[in-house]
Amino acid sequence: MKYKMQNKQNQLIERISDSHLVVGVDIAQHIHVARAVNFRGIVVGDPLSFENNEDGFHRLKVWINELKRKNNLQSTIVGMEPTGHYWTNLSKWLLNQTIEAVTVNPYLVKRNKENRDNTQSKSDKKDALVIADMVKNGYYAFIYKTPESFEKLQVLMSNRDVVVKRLVSSVNQINRWVDVVFPELREVFKNVTCKGAIATLRLFPTPGELKSLSPEDIVQGWRSTMKRQPGFRKARLLSELAKESIGSQTALDAYTFHLSQLLEEYDLASIQLERVEQEVTECLNQIPFAMKLLAMKGISQISLSGILGEAGDLSGFAHGNALLRHAGLHLVEASSGKWNGKVVISKRGRSRLRRFLYLATMSLVMNNPEFKDLHYNNIHVKKMKGMKSIMKLIGKLARILVSMARRNESYCPEKVQPSTSIAA
Repeated sequence: MKYKMQNKQNQLIERISDSHLVVGVDIAQHIHVARAVNFRGIVVGDPLSFENNEDGFHRLKVWINELKRKNNLQSTIVGMEPTGHYWTNLSKWLLNQTIEAVTVNPYLVKRNKENRDNTQSKSDKKDALVIADMVKNGYYAFIYKTPESFEKLQVLMSNRDVVVKRLVSSVNQINRWVDVVFPELREVFKNVTCKGAIATLRLFPTPGELKSLSPEDIVQGWRSTMKRQPGFRKARLLSELAKESIGSQTALDAYTFHLSQLLEEYDLASIQLERVEQEVTECLNQIPFAMKLLAMKGISQISLSGILGEAGDLSGFAHGNALLRHAGLHLVEASSGKWNGKVVISKRGRSRLRRFLYLATMSLVMNNPEFKDLHYNNIHVKKMKGMKSIMKLIGKLARILVSMARRNESYCPEKVQPSTSIAA
């Protein structure tokens, strides 16, 4: 099946009939503003400002029903920008009230703000009217009720990103601390976050403390905190290097205090990361087709969780190309007359979804035999550049994931083989 965006655009326009009241809402943290037009774009009624709470939402519903009654309209569609997290409560409330809610692209709102008055002016009332016009012209996307499992994944993976950033930050600061106070530690432990290095930093962090200890004392200290500890050879080397250390010899109390806080942050982030990944695994097991997707060699639980958390139920996408558009990975070009510009990806979509699709594809290219063959065929037979091949394979992965989810079928390696035979 060929997926054509133009067909979808036509369908979105055709859905707005002469019986529709089209409402645009400019989203804010506390006070929203609503404007309404009919299917021709003629302004209907006065603007409405309402609070971001239950009373305000009921005022919006009363206002909508009054406009429908006065103008003899039967249907309602409400458009809004997905501004931060402020729009989610209103959209869910409207869906619970069986009022159709849709979103518009904030970038397009900015580009269309001069359509009515040909000025650069901006206000909440004007933005609401621009949003209503865009919905009337079919420039909107549906808001679907996300199943709880997918919403959980989105929250958990967002939480995981925050924890990983904190963990990476603490590791970087520990590395800096070692460079300043005890740089010779790297000659004993290549990685300063390995168990032996962390145990050493906890027990005797500064070279001054190590100077007064024998190798036997160092090993004994390791044994008190580790089941499997480094041997006497590393302990002896560590003691010798401490005596000749070029690290800072001043303000050691402050440095030691700083290190203790860094290790606390490192421990906390490590524990939280382990817990959130356990929650992700449990949530993934509740999704029916997830196990079939994980059967693809090279797809990790974290990558798949990131994709499902950002994209939602993949069976709701009409085609893999729709998933690519959702991620901002669809191709765009600029050309005029005899001039043809570069074809690039739009990057107008979910950045986190793009990241996880890219990471999943890179993992497949390294570990999955079929994707290895496809990548080899693209580079050596079709003479593509490496990154162009990866982008092409991301599209392949998107189509495979959507197809497997829609049909609830297992991964079939034979369908993924390159059509061109690979030269020996």
